[in-house]
Amino acid sequence: MTGVTLTNAVKRYGEVQTIFDVNLEIEDGEFCVFVGPSGCGKSTLLRMVAGLEETTSGNIHIGNRDVTHLDAAERGVAMVFQSYALYPHMTVEENMGFGLKMTGHPKEEIKTKVAEASRILKLDQYLKRKPKALSGGQRQRVAIGRAIVRGPEVFLFDEPLSNLDAELRVDMRVEIARLHKEIGATMIYVTHDQVEAMTLADKIVVLRAGRIEQVGKPMDLYNDPDNRFVAGFIGSPSMNFVEGEVRGGKVTVAAFGGREIITPIALPADGAKVIVGLRPQHITVSPQGPATLELRERLGAIAYDHLICADGSKIIVESRGEDSLEEGASVRLDFSDDDVFLFDATTENRLR
Repeated sequence: MTGVTLTNAVKRYGEVQTIFDVNLEIEDGEFCVFVGPSGCGKSTLLRMVAGLEETTSGNIHIGNRDVTHLDAAERGVAMVFQSYALYPHMTVEENMGFGLKMTGHPKEEIKTKVAEASRILKLDQYLKRKPKALSGGQRQRVAIGRAIVRGPEVFLFDEPLSNLDAELRVDMRVEIARLHKEIGATMIYVTHDQVEAMTLADKIVVLRAGRIEQVGKPMDLYNDPDNRFVAGFIGSPSMNFVEGEVRGGKVTVAAFGGREIITPIALPADGAKVIVGLRPQHITVSPQGPATLELRERLGAIAYDHLICADGSKIIVESRGEDSLEEGASVRLDFSDDDVFLFDATTENRLR
């Protein structure tokens, strides 16, 4: 197995540029997830690595080979798509071995490799079935098995779970994580679901409008985001953001009834606006205050309280256990200044 390096990678469609000077190094055996909103360029970037999209400028290396202008078949990668793309008239065994059959591999070698892939993916009992006799999750496992059989240097996944229902998505996340641990291959995975990114990745690449916003380990991005976009995208529910104003070396927050935040961070001059970020689990509510409890979503042990603040701002608070607060109640917000994130109101970069 081997790593992947992108150097100043650019993609243009005529006059329209969609990928801007991407520089990225993915280590040998690493599980790297490209995450971002729809249209951010994550699938385009993956297809550039796969050779399904031409790289306008820059370079892509897989291991020590410059594959920038090689055909997809010569790159040593295998791709698993959102659609299963299985041949309906073939059995599971035939689908998994079809690629090797087309490249002239011996029957015994194909049989051995299919058997090993089916063992890894627990597909032994389904080898003689046709795709129509399989569930969605089983079909996706067959598609992954077809990639394993090829023995690629790098596995590429393009939103492979988006066609599955919620329960199957969780099951398949576990399957893919287990697969990575067992075979130790370099994997690049595209998703718009930050929960998938957080649970699967060794490294997350957050993309916005064709540019990398931040790269790092999941919890590093969660605990130490570089800007408001990353802070709001990583974490579920999203971080809350309200406006603050610098006064006398402190940050005054109108949304919290004029609450002052004391921070060791170097602040802009008095009168400057900043963005105050707080994660839902870092806020507690108690009776009688300037905010209103608009809606409570009960999810068993956890509830999400949707609040309207004094200035009309809306935030979400994560609460646990039972309390007597009812929807429509006036509530006070409490939090530690140490849990506050501050961002420049103009650039939206983190103040540190």
